Amino acid sequence: MERDNNRKYSNKDIEVFWEPKKCIHASTCYIELIGVFNPSRRPWVNMEDAPTEKIIEVVNKCPTEALMWRWLDEGKNSLITEQDKNHIKIRRPAKYNELIKDNEPGKGTDVMEVRIMKDGPVVVEGNFRLITSEGKEIKTGEFASFCRCGQSNSMPFCDGMHRKTGFIG
Repeated sequence: MERDNNRKYSNKDIEVFWEPKKCIHASTCYIELIGVFNPSRRPWVNMEDAPTEKIIEVVNKCPTEALMWRWLDEGKNSLITEQDKNHIKIRRPAKYNELIKDNEPGKGTDVMEVRIMKDGPVVVEGNFRLITSEGKEIKTGEFASFCRCGQSNSMPFCDGMHRKTGFIG
């Protein structure tokens, strides 16, 4: 077993890696594919319960990249497209500004996606700065999960307490 309880699961085509420390239990994996990702089962991942393509599709939706994947056939790993964002070989640039040549407003620097996860956090992806009402910068980055249940021990960030409290929203 790897350090930090990281786990690896495989079928005949791919390996899926899970990093528990990154996981906020957004529930995307098991809502989308309960046969493969079932938190009430041990082990909680059953790679034989769905086609490889469907597993890849769901792993690519993991908002924190706690779930990542790679092909067992190394030759296929070089053919990965940007849509396979959670492929283990793909790394997002440090800032969205690196993707564009022109830094003028409206030319790509203000790209951001905000998702409200069912019964979970608000997930923000994109180039952003989080500033308090006093003007103190708390976080700058590309990804954050914000608590909606009000029970996080890491406010304003989600720490997964919504699962323990049974938050519905």
